[in-house]
Amino acid sequence: MSETFTTEESPRPATGGDGASPAARQADAEGVDGGVGLTALLVAAARAIETHRRDSLAQDVHAEHFVRAAAACADWPVRIGQVPEGDENPLWGRFARYFGLRTRVLDDFVLGSVHDGARQVVLLGAGLDTRAFRLDLPSDRVVFEIDRAGVLAFKQQVLTDLSAAPRAKRVPVPVDLREDWATALTSAGFDPAVPSVWLAEGLLFYLPGPVETRLVDTVDRLTTGGSALAFEAKLEKDLLAYRDSAIYTATREQIGIDLLDLFDLGPRPDSTGHLAARGWSTSTRTPFDFTRRHGRGPLPEANDALEGNRWVFAHKPGP
Repeated sequence: MSETFTTEESPRPATGGDGASPAARQADAEGVDGGVGLTALLVAAARAIETHRRDSLAQDVHAEHFVRAAAACADWPVRIGQVPEGDENPLWGRFARYFGLRTRVLDDFVLGSVHDGARQVVLLGAGLDTRAFRLDLPSDRVVFEIDRAGVLAFKQQVLTDLSAAPRAKRVPVPVDLREDWATALTSAGFDPAVPSVWLAEGLLFYLPGPVETRLVDTVDRLTTGGSALAFEAKLEKDLLAYRDSAIYTATREQIGIDLLDLFDLGPRPDSTGHLAARGWSTSTRTPFDFTRRHGRGPLPEANDALEGNRWVFAHKPGP
């Protein structure tokens, strides 16, 4: 959740003459201190809060260090006890719990895919993801982290200061996903002939539709049988209908992030159907399905900004 995507072929509403919103242009020039890059810190803070819970679903001991290292969020909480309303706070309670649940579900997906034979992990818009350090991955697996150079540089500095060591081979790939990231990835050592597992966590709804379709097509082209992909989608036809939801309101008012200004508001492609038409098997679930499975996480509520969120799990059949 750290990339910024705008294209001239698919301009966003209410933008300047170059087709990009002011927030998007700011994020292009920065690492994690503005625009979509700042949402990577939001997720890191949520993972820190989740880590310190007694009933934690996911552990990320590095997350709070990212938060404390960035001036933009130096006063954000990293424990739920630092929030006066606790879990009643829509941002640091419910929304942070959502990110914790998503982290756990995708952790399980990566580990299951590796167990089933995936030897490469590709994180699209990797942000401050630390799965190469957190997960119990065999040392001969390779984790490729694709994101803008500024985001990866910030992450590397924090991890270096912590003397953190990855459990698997970690390969940062500093490239914008609007550019020729496929060539950058293969040049960094990714082998399309070897089974892989891919994550697009909190990414696609920031992309114009044509960019999302091109990304999914590229993943299909770069994967062999036995590979897997998980991504998050939003099904709402009108995202602005949830502008006054508790989650979006709290995020705007408490930390100054207007997610609806960062999301692409154009028509969304049917990436799930697109993959299915190319032979992938797909499963689409709601986050609430996993809340019920784990006994922890958000449940539906009125005017719910999470209502249209779906987590999609796709597998490319082997030979």
